Amino acid sequence: MTSIDLGAAVQVSGLQVRFGRLAAVDGVDLQVQGGQALALVGRNGAGKSTTMRVIAGVLPADAGTVFVAGHDARRDPLSARAVVGYCPDVGGLLPRVTGWEHLQLAARLRGLTGWHDRATELLERFDLTDAADRVCATYSHGMGRRFSVLLAAFHSPPVVLLDEPFDGVDPLGVEATLDLVSELRARRSAVLISTHLLDLAARACPDAVVLRQGQVVARTATETLQGELGHRTYQDLLR
Repeated sequence: MTSIDLGAAVQVSGLQVRFGRLAAVDGVDLQVQGGQALALVGRNGAGKSTTMRVIAGVLPADAGTVFVAGHDARRDPLSARAVVGYCPDVGGLLPRVTGWEHLQLAARLRGLTGWHDRATELLERFDLTDAADRVCATYSHGMGRRFSVLLAAFHSPPVVLLDEPFDGVDPLGVEATLDLVSELRARRSAVLISTHLLDLAARACPDAVVLRQGQVVARTATETLQGELGHRTYQDLLR
């Protein structure tokens, strides 16, 4: 178990989540400081999305400690949600609401002022300006992913959780996401990214936690998972 560091932006220790008899997360420890980006990698069902949902304050844990920007996500999930920007792996957008209305709602709920310029700049960066007045049900999968990333970072929170942000996204959207991660880190936000794409994990994050069957099997520099030797190492960790 990792030592508790309440100064970390994200501090998870001994996290356990069960769905009936299934241990979806079984003793996960991880830590992310402000300004750091950490990748969560592993096979489907490894516990990546479940871990993110607990950190985001949208799923209760069965055991362990979870602190987000100093807030106890288990005891006070509302405070945790207030300091997190979360892009879930699926869903997250209201189908009959336009992109611009999502931004208006987010600004109102978070008490943001002077947010129009920030919204306009992000829409342009992600090539979504022309789609902003369309309901989200008309967005392609890739557009929805890009908008979910945009929305997670809109209020420049201290913690940003991006679950499969590159899934189905075109190269321009990938570059926009990578640039946004760099910007968030420069602003001292902690960024946690779940992805199956090791090459993009390495471009976005210097370090990775490898999960297998709900447990951490390695924490390593993402560069060690690159190339032929790195991919063999990764496959060995998943066995």
